[in-house]
Amino acid sequence: MRNRLKVLRAERDWSQQDLAERLEVSRQSVNAIETGKYDPSLPLAFRIADLFAMSIEEIFLRD
Repeated sequence: MRNRLKVLRAERDWSQQDLAERLEVSRQSVNAIETGKYDPSLPLAFRIADLFAMSIEEIFLRD
C-alpha cells in the first residue's frame, strides 16, 4: 500500500515530529508509515484522514 502522507505533511511544512505529536504517535511510527514499512491501524488511519480533512482512500492508495 502506498500513501501520500509525506507529501501532505510537506505541504503544511510539518516535520515528522510535528505530525507525530498531532497524531499522538512516535516520530518513528510516522517514518515507518511514510516509507511503507508499516501500515497504520484502522483507528490511526481515521485519525490521519481527519487531521488532513480527507478520506482514507485519498491518502492511502492500493499498489
